[in-house]
Amino acid sequence: MATVAVTHFSDRLADAVERKSSQLVVGIDPVVEQMPAEVDGDLFAFCSGIVDAIAPHAVAVKPQSAFFEAHGADGVRAFAQVCEYARAAGLIVIADAKRGDIGSTARAYAEAFIPLADAVTVNPYLGGDSVEPFLEACRREGAGIFCLVKTSNPGSADVQDVALADGRKLWQHVAGLVRDWGEELIGDRGLSAVGAVVGATFPREVAEARELLPRSVLLLPGIGAQGGTPADVAAAFAAGPASALVSASRSVIYAYREGGGDWQSAAGAEAKRLAREVWSASGR
Repeated sequence: MATVAVTHFSDRLADAVERKSSQLVVGIDPVVEQMPAEVDGDLFAFCSGIVDAIAPHAVAVKPQSAFFEAHGADGVRAFAQVCEYARAAGLIVIADAKRGDIGSTARAYAEAFIPLADAVTVNPYLGGDSVEPFLEACRREGAGIFCLVKTSNPGSADVQDVALADGRKLWQHVAGLVRDWGEELIGDRGLSAVGAVVGATFPREVAEARELLPRSVLLLPGIGAQGGTPADVAAAFAAGPASALVSASRSVIYAYREGGGDWQSAAGAEAKRLAREVWSASGR
């Protein structure tokens, strides 16, 4: 099994962003019915082909664990293979697992995804003891985490926008916790290993999150199929070019379904276009 370098996660990320002039993360969400016929339903064949296509343009990939777990043991095995393949291709791997549970179970989740991946998405809404095992993995392995703060789905308002007694929304309180958790994990480049997931579908909240989380890397899903655009999240880059990552999934990996042609070429072309647009939106 591959191991994560002990170098601080955010320093590795900043180096990769500068080297590639890209803040694009490509989400890998394999759905057999949408995959090209020539891969014959083979998850690894499709996902590794996507990695090959987007590697020159993206800084990271974000394989979504659920789409692999749906295929049982073979899918779990493919998930691990895709993570290792992407890291061998020079990409940072963010395991999109959104795990969160009581301390002992959270520890098992942390061990399951790190050091297989460079970073993992975490649900912090169970509180600090559910996050601590992941923070320990950051200290020990040089890994990163991205805590769900304000997610991109419309229904996020049902919970995350609830007003507290002091007038703040719940997600803003959680942002404060994420900031505090990350204070001890600041790298040499000034960014924390503890990042935050904030939906690009909520541009105002993205700007607010940047102010609340000056040292955290913001992972911004919702570009493309969910309707967000790079221009919507320009404020997220106020802390530097590596202080935010824009994630797109279906619009990239299934680009051939819109424009036709070779599926890998279509994915590569869309990744290249998005990477340039995001880089421009970040003020670079």
